[in-house]
Amino acid sequence: MKSSSDILNSLQNKPQFSKLSRYKCIHKIQSAFSEPLQRMIKFAYIKNSILFFVLNHPGAKQEFDNNIQSIKSALKFHTPTECSNETIADIKAFVTHTPALHVKKTEDTQQKELQTYEERANGNFKIPIHDKRLKALIYSIRQIIKDKNDT
Repeated sequence: MKSSSDILNSLQNKPQFSKLSRYKCIHKIQSAFSEPLQRMIKFAYIKNSILFFVLNHPGAKQEFDNNIQSIKSALKFHTPTECSNETIADIKAFVTHTPALHVKKTEDTQQKELQTYEERANGNFKIPIHDKRLKALIYSIRQIIKDKNDT
């Protein structure tokens, strides 16, 4: 029986799943960066044989520019096996200024208590309605409000 990694490897070699091999190639190149720089990379993509890295901070762009020549020369001498199908002619980076959506995790995982409010109405209001059914309905509502305020 095949393992899950064998199945994924056989799938990524099919033409309809070529994006999987691209993702693995990008991830392999990205793993060569330092850990702080990896955290500042939002995402990466390949377009027209150019590998683009989208960064979330201008400081990351400056650090990336300092390391870009060593990355390019290392890729020329040794291309990872995951990138055998991809031809990367150049590597570029830019900073995006779109805000990231952060999902806040609550520390309290218990059920939240239901918040209740005191009834502010006291049941003293006029009923200027001439329809007998509606008037009776509103009288019953007023009586419920008065009963809740008494307790």
